[in-house]
Amino acid sequence: MLKLGVPSKGRLMEKTFDWFGARGVGLRKSGSDREYAGAVEGFDGIELVLLSAGEIPRELASGNIHLGVTGSDLVREKIPNWDTRLTELAPMGFGGADLVIAVPQAWVDVATLDDLDAAAAAFRKTHGFRMRIATKYHRLVREFLREQGVADYQLVDSQGATEGTVKNETAEAIADITSTGETLRANGLKILDDGLIHASQATLFRGRRKDWTAEQRATLKALVEVLKL
Repeated sequence: MLKLGVPSKGRLMEKTFDWFGARGVGLRKSGSDREYAGAVEGFDGIELVLLSAGEIPRELASGNIHLGVTGSDLVREKIPNWDTRLTELAPMGFGGADLVIAVPQAWVDVATLDDLDAAAAAFRKTHGFRMRIATKYHRLVREFLREQGVADYQLVDSQGATEGTVKNETAEAIADITSTGETLRANGLKILDDGLIHASQATLFRGRRKDWTAEQRATLKALVEVLKL
């Protein structure tokens, strides 16, 4: 059997079910809302596995599931060299959000990454420690800032309301996911003009482990044809 991992609740699950259903493959959740069992209708050889969106990248990379739907940001954050371990089969057109760098609106002279780099150097000279950027996305942010030549900063972990860390004075800037930017503006923040790190959306991935059976490969080939990928 080919194991397909899908988000276990919320709009991501509903939109995923709709996406597959529109292409002739029915997915449904079995039992009560508290149960994490599912079924595939209209296509043989696939087992539906319901997981949190954050678990799916790890399960794909380890080979515990063969296909998975999750945010492209989560795959890039959680799996080093993700493109050597997974293949992106299809962007799905929903669950869109941008991972961005945002700074206080009061920083009128900071609009770009070059400005941020200069502000970071000045901040360290004035305060004696590096500018703090709060984020949940350490790998993506670190790689992005390295590529852009921004060096004088430190990342601080934020697993709660990242937008509030600047007001709470636990960070000077943030890197976080946003759909409309409204929450950032409500917290007195602005997105840098060139501060887009990654435009994320729900994506269908397949694992690249080589221990698939001939039956699993045949099932994948048939599924790809049905989905018109």
